[in-house]
Amino acid sequence: MPARGRLIAFEGIDGCGKSTQAKAVAAALGALLTHEPGATPLGARLRRLLLDPDAESPPPTPRAETLLMAADRAEHVARVIEPALASGAWVVTDRYSGSTIAYQGYGRGLGGEGLAEVVAWATAGVEADLSVFVDVPVEVAAARRRGADRMERLGPEFAARVREGFAAQVAADPARWLVVDGNREVDAITAHIVEAVRAQLGPEPEHGR
Repeated sequence: MPARGRLIAFEGIDGCGKSTQAKAVAAALGALLTHEPGATPLGARLRRLLLDPDAESPPPTPRAETLLMAADRAEHVARVIEPALASGAWVVTDRYSGSTIAYQGYGRGLGGEGLAEVVAWATAGVEADLSVFVDVPVEVAAARRRGADRMERLGPEFAARVREGFAAQVAADPARWLVVDGNREVDAITAHIVEAVRAQLGPEPEHGR
């Protein structure tokens, strides 16, 4: 049986550059690249309900939004992440559990034990081996964005609460987080992350994905 793979999650506010880094780091490590929400057929439908400004009117309430995010993650873990990890592959995901705590917990004000239990239940205990927080100021992220989904339309105060949520998770469990300055040059950020991942998690599988 192959050694179990590693799961690396990229987190941050919208416009921070995490998607660019997730793609580049996955390529450098030979890892499977995936994302949330929307990486499965069910997830794609949930993503439209959650983020498309024209999908539903009115949009889901905050608690319903949280449960839809949890449903997306449960399907994502069962269909994509867990099978890849079990095969020995490394997986890079653009958003994971940290985003629920930051967006719904801090941004929407739904934090507490109940939310943590929902997140843990949805993942079936599959935690990221390392979460990478790509951090930039709210105003920098806003200037980078092109277009706006429902979350991005919630404004700078919401984004600031979300950023605070990521910072709080880092402070609570620093060994499982890597914080990078998203204002640096793109290639330099990628090189720094790849080096840090290898230092913390060991070398990636030679066969890659």
